[in-house]
Amino acid sequence: MPDSVPAADRVIVALDGMDSDQALAFTAMLPELCWVKVGLELFVTAGPAVVARLRERGLRVFLDLKFHDIPATMAGACRSAAGLGAELITVHACAGREALQVSQAAVIEAAAGRPAPTLLAVTVLTSWEEVRFAAELQVREPLERYVPHLAALAAAAGIGGCVCSPQEVSALRAAHPHPFALVTPGIRPSGSPRGDQRRVMTPAAALAAGASHLVVGRPITAAPDPAAAWRDCWPSSRSGGRVDGLVREAGGGTGAQTPLRCGGAGPSGLAGGTRGGRSPPDQRLLG
Repeated sequence: MPDSVPAADRVIVALDGMDSDQALAFTAMLPELCWVKVGLELFVTAGPAVVARLRERGLRVFLDLKFHDIPATMAGACRSAAGLGAELITVHACAGREALQVSQAAVIEAAAGRPAPTLLAVTVLTSWEEVRFAAELQVREPLERYVPHLAALAAAAGIGGCVCSPQEVSALRAAHPHPFALVTPGIRPSGSPRGDQRRVMTPAAALAAGASHLVVGRPITAAPDPAAAWRDCWPSSRSGGRVDGLVREAGGGTGAQTPLRCGGAGPSGLAGGTRGGRSPPDQRLLG
């Protein structure tokens, strides 16, 4: 059964469009923040060291670089990402079973006996809508069947979860119960502009559908009052201050490290659990 954890621990804030100093300053505005997403923009700007800087603040890092390459290259990238201390790492499901399997083996190897990071297989980006997806990529399978196919491929390869739009969460959760992670971007509070997102849902609706974690960027980071926008993403999804949590297999370590901000019940897991026992990132990877 999943743990019960604070709803705030289920929201991952995307630090897109920032440099390292801006990201650190922004996270200081949200003292209850647990998870942050480091995507391509921030990683290219700030390099691997930004992961260490965020972890030193007690934050848990979702490294969203969406690796998609030949199997050996994907495995090497995942091994390096695991060494940085990221607890969630994305790969593309459409890289195929072999690439997914060797990537999963690589993060287990990198963990060296400690709890490994959770790999998340990206299914179909939330910026795609069905007609354009079929026309431009010549994928004739409807998204309602194509996304579950990719999720099943990932699960069969031993991957710990998927990234999908909130509109696919309910069907995927029925097929893949906890502890399989379903992390959903495309989250837009009521009244927020969609921007370049197409398949969207409100935070409360996505959690009710079975999402493990919500990834929210601009509705929080571009808000006039980010702290208020942050709180607006989760109170309505709570029941007595707590909601169903998720899995216990995400990363960790044994060395001394700044205690994480997350609340919750367990000593480990994607959601909740203040864990002081975390290994420092591999300094060879920080450049």
